[in-house]
Amino acid sequence: PTTTSSAPSSVAALATELGAELVVVGPEAPLVAGVADAVREVGIPVFGPSGEAAQLEGSKAFAKDVMAAAGVPTARSYVCTTPEEVDEALDAFGAPYVVKDDGLAAGKGVVVTDDLDVAKAHANACERVVIEEFLDGPEVSLFAITDGVTVVPLQPAQDFKRALDGDEGPNTGGMGAYSPLPWADPKLVDEVMQTVLQPTVDEMRRRGTPFSGLLYAGLAITSRGVRVIEFNARFGDPETQVVLARLKTPLAGVLLAAANGTLEDLAPLRWSEDAAVTVVIASHNYPDTPRTGDPITGLDEVAAQDAPHAYVLHAGTRHDGDDVVSAGGRVLSVTATGTDLTQARDRAYAAVARVRLDGSQHRTDIAAKAAAGE
Repeated sequence: PTTTSSAPSSVAALATELGAELVVVGPEAPLVAGVADAVREVGIPVFGPSGEAAQLEGSKAFAKDVMAAAGVPTARSYVCTTPEEVDEALDAFGAPYVVKDDGLAAGKGVVVTDDLDVAKAHANACERVVIEEFLDGPEVSLFAITDGVTVVPLQPAQDFKRALDGDEGPNTGGMGAYSPLPWADPKLVDEVMQTVLQPTVDEMRRRGTPFSGLLYAGLAITSRGVRVIEFNARFGDPETQVVLARLKTPLAGVLLAAANGTLEDLAPLRWSEDAAVTVVIASHNYPDTPRTGDPITGLDEVAAQDAPHAYVLHAGTRHDGDDVVSAGGRVLSVTATGTDLTQARDRAYAAVARVRLDGSQHRTDIAAKAAAGE
């Protein structure tokens, strides 16, 4: 259920009123605001980190500090608060410039550019900014569920941040994803567990702010090894859609074990051998100010003709009478499974073709290179 207020006390009151046995906090802003703390205080199990622990996502500078203390490999960086510091940092690293707003920016706070003026403009529009070295190599997302001590990794995924085919266009919250990664080293998950996830969870506990919930590591597989780009404190889309499409173990029991501190006793997660591909359908003009209120049709056709191998997940939609209309930038995700990435892609794009939304856009190359063995 949604509440009109995401004030921590109102969420705790609603959970009490409903007799909830588990509360899962989805978005990052309520986590940083301390919703999980308020629900925990009334004695209800909650999946999601405390407000202090959620600073791993809420503050890029805090995350860098934790990584340094834990010995986690990441990009070298400077935290800047003045134009002079910005100029110095940009000059030190050179192009391509990577400029990150220190606070929450709903996936839009990062600019990667070869244009010095664009980099400076973004930096100077932020109160506090993190400027870091550019990491070469493919990006991988790895989610892990943790109770603050035990860490259970999920399967890796790759997402596509740029708006347009061929990784052109502006950065977005993500235009699609796929899992598994046939090109990745089979030891990748073990390596990330040992060098990134477990050390970070151990360091957070050492600080007296244990992190329990979902720890998401955005990684670059560079020529010098694995490096952390960022942490998130919650399931991020669209990678979540492909990872959970492959998880056979019921999710609720895993989340409850994390909330109750009993992950150590959990049986190993069971995974489907199938591949999964998600394609995001975005509204006209996304990621700038998107157009909303356009009717969406074809959803019934997907349900009738593509299920159970392909299905639509709603993100930015609302009801307008009997119609479903667009209500955000990323409007829908179409997720499909198949015996391999090629079949999953074909099924996803067949379903995308049935969805009609005036002026909408989607990438046509999600998982294309991986499916082709590149």
